[in-house]
Amino acid sequence: MANLGEMSGAKQWGLAVGAAVLVSTALFFTYFKTQRDANEKAQKALDAKLQENAQLEPYRTKLADIDRQIANLQQQLEIERRIVPDEKEVDGFMKMLDAEADKAGIEVRRYTADPVSSKEFYSEVPFEVELDGPYYSMLGFFDQVSKLERIVNVSNLQVATTKKASEAKAKHTYKYAPNESVVATCVATTFFSHDAPAPVATPAKGKAKGRT
Repeated sequence: MANLGEMSGAKQWGLAVGAAVLVSTALFFTYFKTQRDANEKAQKALDAKLQENAQLEPYRTKLADIDRQIANLQQQLEIERRIVPDEKEVDGFMKMLDAEADKAGIEVRRYTADPVSSKEFYSEVPFEVELDGPYYSMLGFFDQVSKLERIVNVSNLQVATTKKASEAKAKHTYKYAPNESVVATCVATTFFSHDAPAPVATPAKGKAKGRT
């Protein structure tokens, strides 16, 4: 076989071209084909994602509306929890009445808890309350309690002068201040929400066994 140097220029050129074609063919079936397959796969994935995004696009504005609705519901729930708490916050209830009494200028002398009445979705928690103070201050106190954000029902209100406190069914008499003129007792009822009790499963009745 002749050496490359002994070959004519045309043959050398043909040999170079053939080698280039061979290398190109090998690259096509190895690297380039693999790269093309990868590109096609990536393009299909991109097309699928674009199609998915196009399908979800109409929900973009709906999502903003849903977020606003959720925010409004959360705000309403927070307001309802202040009106009817979902826990038995007795201390908070007493502190609230004490604060209103201080603002009105009257004295809360006693809280006596009465039995709790449980309903399906809430509980009524009544307290017998004993108060004393100036007459108009007493009126102001009950007016403010009626305007509280938290629901408080006042019932069984009885009022008497400080000289006849027993007529208002006061449990004790105190050393009243000179400006105090009335004693009052009432039942202040607050409310707490709770989940409805789970229904009690009724056991299935078995078939009566016949005598043999």
